[in-house]
Amino acid sequence: MSVGLLAVVDDILSAALKASAKTAGVVIDDAAVTPQYVQGLQPARELPVVGRIALGSLFNKFVIIIPLALLLSAFAPWVLPWLLVIGGTYLCFEGAEKVTEWFGVHHETTGDAQPTTEPKLVFGAVRTDLILSTEIMLIALSSLDTGLAFWPKVGALALIGLGMTALVYGAVALLVKVDDIGLQMMKNDSRRTRRAGARIVRAMPTVFRVISIVGTVAMLWVGGHLVIANLAETLWAGPEHLLQAIEHAVEAAGPVVTWIVDTAVSAVFGLVLGMVVVGVVLGIGRLRGRTH
Repeated sequence: MSVGLLAVVDDILSAALKASAKTAGVVIDDAAVTPQYVQGLQPARELPVVGRIALGSLFNKFVIIIPLALLLSAFAPWVLPWLLVIGGTYLCFEGAEKVTEWFGVHHETTGDAQPTTEPKLVFGAVRTDLILSTEIMLIALSSLDTGLAFWPKVGALALIGLGMTALVYGAVALLVKVDDIGLQMMKNDSRRTRRAGARIVRAMPTVFRVISIVGTVAMLWVGGHLVIANLAETLWAGPEHLLQAIEHAVEAAGPVVTWIVDTAVSAVFGLVLGMVVVGVVLGIGRLRGRTH
């Protein structure tokens, strides 16, 4: 391998690793949200459905997001912050909607509920992935060195797309099959193994509840932070200035406390924004119901 090619590969790997670190929040969100789509399926269909969602995620990234993001960054870079504001607001809306459901507020449409078929389930998961993958790739793109040449930039984004998809859906596949592993362990001749398997099976409902909570908090945190950061680049820097003032007030406590406070403020902002959007959506739905 020539020295020039090695240098290009090194540039791609370095850029991909640097940009990937800044997408961690959305990746956690993606990994926490996706298992909810396969709950209730027959065990034999769980991995095939996860595989179909993963393929849909790759389609989202490589056919839609990366080409569009590169085109916009080249010809209309001013659009990218607006897309991040819209995407962040959508995440805040989804997170706030889940919070209201915890308190018994449901958002079903009128009419008899129809059972969700597997194609509809996959479509819904891939649609949500489109939002989350867009956030991942746009954050990654904005984190790349502006001096990076076009093809190394494409290579870095492709590497991030593949890596994040493998990470997220590999984790999801493991999560949804852990209970099956526990059931198999319960059939083992060893009493200790059977007990461990029983503990795993009993623990999984709690694990999925925790995952659901983590996914909701991550939606609010990531969505709120995206809106705050990109709103400052478009219309209004007030929320970002407030966040910076709060961070400055606690920075003496150390970077961990500063990060926790930043995350909490972003999540609260995301929850407030999401509740506003939920209220608007519910209001429009009621008006439409009256007109019908």
